[in-house]
Amino acid sequence: MSAPHDPRVTQAAAFLRARGFDGPYTLALVTGTGLGPLADRIEDPVALPYGEIPHFPASGVSGHAGRLVAGLFGGRRVLLFQGRAHPYEHGDAAVMRVPVGVVAALGAPPLLLTNAAGSLLSEAGPGSLALVTDHINLSGLNPLVGEPSDARFVPMVDAYDPALRAALRDAAAVSGVPLHAGTYAWFSGPSFETPAEIRMAKILGADLVGMSTVPEVILARFFGLRVAALSLVTNYAAGFQTGAPHHAETKRVAAQAADDVGRLVAALLAGDL
Repeated sequence: MSAPHDPRVTQAAAFLRARGFDGPYTLALVTGTGLGPLADRIEDPVALPYGEIPHFPASGVSGHAGRLVAGLFGGRRVLLFQGRAHPYEHGDAAVMRVPVGVVAALGAPPLLLTNAAGSLLSEAGPGSLALVTDHINLSGLNPLVGEPSDARFVPMVDAYDPALRAALRDAAAVSGVPLHAGTYAWFSGPSFETPAEIRMAKILGADLVGMSTVPEVILARFFGLRVAALSLVTNYAAGFQTGAPHHAETKRVAAQAADDVGRLVAALLAGDL
């Protein structure tokens, strides 16, 4: 069942088309903490702050510029969300509903989500990249709560598109970027997890932990988008190995590893999506 009409998405998409965001796009990309500089690689950019786009949420987290950028990345047209709004900022798990819906309205390219994450994998330390293969929602929140239509009953088997995951693995091999893989557990934040919570997450099967991405994946599937996610490991999770995470470390390590993400995305765009 397709997602129902959302007048906010329609209005935002019309506003953007009138300002040069007219597609089609090969890929849409949401950048996590510290990965905003990927926008600097876009040629012939068109950009707007989120605050100027109808119904777009503001992002108040340092490391998230809060701009929508379109242009050429490696010769392919991309739509890049330079930062995201988080549920912990707005008290709303559906805070990214309009931006994700706009991706669908502007031609429905595949959506690649990136995030900064804590690692529960000893072999994936700070600076590593990991492909998200599945998730565990430990927040108790869902962005489709209150949606009145039957489209709210979104199936989540293979939510992380198998073909996109295969393309990302191929891109990692081509670009020489090591790529781990694992299950991502979503905690609501904004406080970091306790060591006891990390032990629980590990028992439940989590390999990565963070405060974003999962609601966007649910929304992407609601809008019928193919979606994949990459975690940039910025620290070991609390109490695991040397893990004692803090936001300054998250931003610093993410910025250092942004070049690997850029090379991986460039290789992905050079392939067949």
